[in-house]
Amino acid sequence: MANNRRTPGLSGLSRNPITTAQYASHGSALRSSHLASLQTQLSVFQQLLHQFSITHAKEIRSNPSFRAEFARMCNAIGVDPLVISGGSMKKPAEQDGKSWSQMLSGSSSGSVNDFYYELAVRVVEVCRATRAENGGMMAVTEIAQRVQKGRGIGGGMEVSEDDVLRAVKSLEPLASGFKVLRLGSKQMVRSVPTELNTDQAIVLEAVQVLGYVTVSMLQINLKWGRARAVAVVDDLVAGSLVWVDTQGEEAEFWTPTFIREFAG
Repeated sequence: MANNRRTPGLSGLSRNPITTAQYASHGSALRSSHLASLQTQLSVFQQLLHQFSITHAKEIRSNPSFRAEFARMCNAIGVDPLVISGGSMKKPAEQDGKSWSQMLSGSSSGSVNDFYYELAVRVVEVCRATRAENGGMMAVTEIAQRVQKGRGIGGGMEVSEDDVLRAVKSLEPLASGFKVLRLGSKQMVRSVPTELNTDQAIVLEAVQVLGYVTVSMLQINLKWGRARAVAVVDDLVAGSLVWVDTQGEEAEFWTPTFIREFAG
């Protein structure tokens, strides 16, 4: 005789409140366990990273390549070398703001945070010293070169473009107005609070690529009327963002960075 007894299906399980509660409780316990494990692993890794930064602080400070590799290692696990959480896994917006200055407080002088804070001072100094020349818009490459040459307090420093970018980022909490912009293939540091409008940004991007522009070039390539092109370059000249060369048949508007690179 065939066995007509039916086994309980999903509907039967869903009607059992005790079984449902047990599954929910077990799932919650698993999630809590996994989260605790990840937090422990991240805490351990951050402590090792902290110890590594102390042990190799001198090399991190003096060797741009080593410093860049250290920064990439931090970024690989989502840890900011300048703003690192004190052992708890949090999103950037939720981090408690514990900085390297706190984590490395027991290390010797010349730690990682000291390097970037000192470099930030040099970047501010260089940008302010050249503001009359470039209107507060300077290529990251040029800033790094000037810092290396030691044109300012304390002599030169061995730095890379990545170092300059991180130093500028460290100024953000101060609401200093320093900001990194990309114009064409170049990254620029803007040290004045003035925002570029769309037309100005387009012209500056063209200047970074070509070295210079003329009013007729803007009219032909961008299909602008003469009044619009003249208004844009006049504003850029007034802000010292471009220089004027009137030796040719038509005035040419050059970027200060390109002129220095060409002259060098």
